[in-house]
Amino acid sequence: MSAESGRVSTADAAPHQPSQVALDRARFRKKQSARSVLIALVSTVVVAVIVWIAIVNTPGWALVQQSFFDPKTAWEALPSVLLGLWTNIQVLFFASIGVAIVATLLATVRSLRSPVWFPLRFLTTAYTDLFRGLPVLIVLYLVGFGIPALGVFPRVPAQVWGTIALVLCYSAYVAEVLRAGMEAVHPSQRYAARSLGLTHGQTLRLVVFPQGIRKVTPALMNDFVSMQKDVGLISVLGAVDAVRAAQINVAETYNFTAYVVAGLLFVLLSWPMIRLTDWYTARAQRREQTGGAV
Repeated sequence: MSAESGRVSTADAAPHQPSQVALDRARFRKKQSARSVLIALVSTVVVAVIVWIAIVNTPGWALVQQSFFDPKTAWEALPSVLLGLWTNIQVLFFASIGVAIVATLLATVRSLRSPVWFPLRFLTTAYTDLFRGLPVLIVLYLVGFGIPALGVFPRVPAQVWGTIALVLCYSAYVAEVLRAGMEAVHPSQRYAARSLGLTHGQTLRLVVFPQGIRKVTPALMNDFVSMQKDVGLISVLGAVDAVRAAQINVAETYNFTAYVVAGLLFVLLSWPMIRLTDWYTARAQRREQTGGAV
């Protein structure tokens, strides 16, 4: 009996060795991946060269290059546009905090099932329907020019009203994403938590929210990327952000290169989050499909 136990323990302790078939499959996938990357690189270069040749041979390319891609004008506009971009980053920071708080509250209220909470559920539903339907630009005008015209609040910088408008709009989108994630959690999770004596609030905080947020993290990250872009709309309220600084430069130089500089800076601002979103989405997909590859 002891000898048999020793043989079992020795077998269990032996490290797992993949079969020759598995090794061949892994080698084949690696070879195919390298080949796909090479083909994609070559095709991208070929398409880029074709597009470039087609653009530079158009009749108006010389004028467009002078008006939109002038290196001297871009260098001169860069400091002021960078300073304006710092305003956009500040607005994005505070708007992200506000959206996270308001959206969580909205999603929580909409998850309440008792009939006594129907008035609050109705108000939150009306809120999300309204601000998901209104364009962000119109909300900026209504908040940035309408609320100060009431004469109730003291004068505050335009970027404050822009932050409030972004919070109003994006909290409606994020609240629906959060609610979708919460509803995707299987009801048995709620029943099990309540059977253990947890209250409704504890069930949401300890069981439902962690699982729900994990399910909709890619969608939430995409909403954040979209808000990074829409932060530039606060320029319509007069805030001297990157877009407004570029507009001032264009008015002074009669050259549109500053707009290109502002656009590239917004791309650089959003690019890390875009790549992080793609990486996280691919990682989640790999985790869900583990063992499914042939």
